[in-house]
Amino acid sequence: MKSPTISAPSRRRVVGGLTTLAAMGLSGARAQGERPTLPKSPVALNIIDVGGALALVQKPIESFRKARPELVSRITFTKAPAPELPAKLKAQQDAGRVDIDLMLGGLDAVSGGIDQNLWQPLFPRFAGTLPNPDEILQKAALDMHNLAKGQAMCMVYYPSGPLLEYMPAKVKTAPATAQELLDWTRQNPNRFIYARPANSGPGRTWLMGLPYLLGDADPKDPMKGWDKTWGYLKALGENIEYYPTGTGVTMKELGEGTRDMIVSTTGWDINPRALGIVPKEAEVATLKGFHWVSDAQYMAIPKGVAEGKIAVLLELISFVMKPEQQAYTYDEGYFYPGPAAKNVTLDMAPPESQAAIKEFGRPQYERWIADNPIETPLEPEKMVSAFKRWDQEIGSGGKRRG
Repeated sequence: MKSPTISAPSRRRVVGGLTTLAAMGLSGARAQGERPTLPKSPVALNIIDVGGALALVQKPIESFRKARPELVSRITFTKAPAPELPAKLKAQQDAGRVDIDLMLGGLDAVSGGIDQNLWQPLFPRFAGTLPNPDEILQKAALDMHNLAKGQAMCMVYYPSGPLLEYMPAKVKTAPATAQELLDWTRQNPNRFIYARPANSGPGRTWLMGLPYLLGDADPKDPMKGWDKTWGYLKALGENIEYYPTGTGVTMKELGEGTRDMIVSTTGWDINPRALGIVPKEAEVATLKGFHWVSDAQYMAIPKGVAEGKIAVLLELISFVMKPEQQAYTYDEGYFYPGPAAKNVTLDMAPPESQAAIKEFGRPQYERWIADNPIETPLEPEKMVSAFKRWDQEIGSGGKRRG
């Protein structure tokens, strides 16, 4: 698996045809924000990836270093599991020795940092330096951006899922409703599988998408509004052999023929087929009542980073959000489509990305994205509650391996 700085127009408040000085001053203050001083010599940056997004934005980040050698001498990339990051950062901050300059990660990592007050606020603090999210981001990407509460910039986005992925030689007619899927699993026990939601993007979207598919009382309240969802998952679980601990296992088993149908997303459909893990002929389907549950990756600056580095990082963030850099995030469909910014089309992507998506993409995705609602994930606290309840009531009913 291998991606605008648009300045906000000046806003003036006109009263009776006249622009008041007070309003001009207020507007200017909001637009300007803080502008930290750039360093006099290049700095070395340490960037940690806890969500897999480096595959999508490493090229833009390295292009920034080459384009701005007066700001950046070198960049070091490291990777770590998202759950480990908050404690690591907190320990560094308490010791006054922060050696992580920029975090690339998903909403789970961002939320963990917000909960422990680990991030530098970006908006409105640096609103005059960074591009205006309201102006540059797609609507659904902006919704994801706003979940970060101004403490991170949404850099890549995709509608995600949940989708059903299946082998047409084994599944002649894909289920069209949730009930039909349940009936199919009863007729074909152990041939359907999905991964534990706390460890799987497709598993998460399946868990959070079911309340919409089933018409539950409150899709945003897993504890009080998901009676149909929890009942359905228990019934479905009677026909599932076990729940893998990661999505990759489900793809491998589909590719090997151990399973006939799995839960997927746009990226998990396209990329494993491009890599040869899943046969090209695999198909995808949605169920009646389908809503997308979106996903995103972010850039966040930890507290404790020196002002000179913050100034450079703000320039880097702005660079990554430029349309020509966002085009790299199409990748090989890993986070399809990928770009969070508006008006970044596939013909702007590198030739290898265009070729992979042309060969392994789905013509129906554009229509499905346009024609179906796109929902944001649960708020972090409720997502954690949903994961715990799934582990206790659903996952405990079967073995976990893989």
